[in-house]
Amino acid sequence: MPEGDTVLQTAKRLHTALADQVLTRSDLRVPRFATADLTGRTVLGTLSRGKHLLTRIEGGLTLHSHLRMDGSWRVYAPGERWRGGPAHQIRAILSTADHTAVGYRLPVLELLRTVDEEKAVGHLGPDLLGPDWDPDTALHNVLAAPARPLGEALLDQRNLAGIGNIYKAELCFLARATPWLPVGDLPATTAVRLVATAKQLLEANRDRPVRTTTGSRARGYVPTERLWVYGRTHRPCLRCGAPIRAAEQDTRPTYWCPRCQSGPTP
Repeated sequence: MPEGDTVLQTAKRLHTALADQVLTRSDLRVPRFATADLTGRTVLGTLSRGKHLLTRIEGGLTLHSHLRMDGSWRVYAPGERWRGGPAHQIRAILSTADHTAVGYRLPVLELLRTVDEEKAVGHLGPDLLGPDWDPDTALHNVLAAPARPLGEALLDQRNLAGIGNIYKAELCFLARATPWLPVGDLPATTAVRLVATAKQLLEANRDRPVRTTTGSRARGYVPTERLWVYGRTHRPCLRCGAPIRAAEQDTRPTYWCPRCQSGPTP
């Protein structure tokens, strides 16, 4: 699932391509909105809210989309071949005179009134990359259920918005806690630092084409060293050398170092 920094980059691409341009074609390939025609309306802009995308359109409308596991928006120039997948996976097409944005495999796509955007995103906690970021509120939300496993609390977008499975594993490593540690068992200073680190990591990667949490790019990019634990099963920990382990948490794979991280494990 794309993380908040990836969704922000998608929003920027859509905004750059479509903002202040008149739509020459619109095609929403979901049954509920298949007859909606936005042609002739001006795109006001696109922004991200956590992992949600909001494209605002003249006339008080917003096209809300979410990428979930494998959705994507691609932007093409006139005459450029579309390469995001087969035609039957296209869920949305928005064209202007200069660009065409194509949404592939979008599990969430709805057209709503802009004044009703909160119905789609109002449940979200503070956005790590948004103007509403509030570390105190985010910390309070994460710690609200002390018995809840840390990994689950970090992934809950109602607590703080923008963390996906990659950042979850990396943040747990940096906190030296397993993803199954009850959040109430985190030392107070560690919990505060965890929220601050989450903000720092997403900010550092918001404009990078390749995400890194280790800072290895500054020393020369090594693909297997750009993340501390995520996707590194059986590889040596970059900190202590112990083999990284993997297991499922809440139907998703998660990763940890058995030596650097303390707490319960499967």
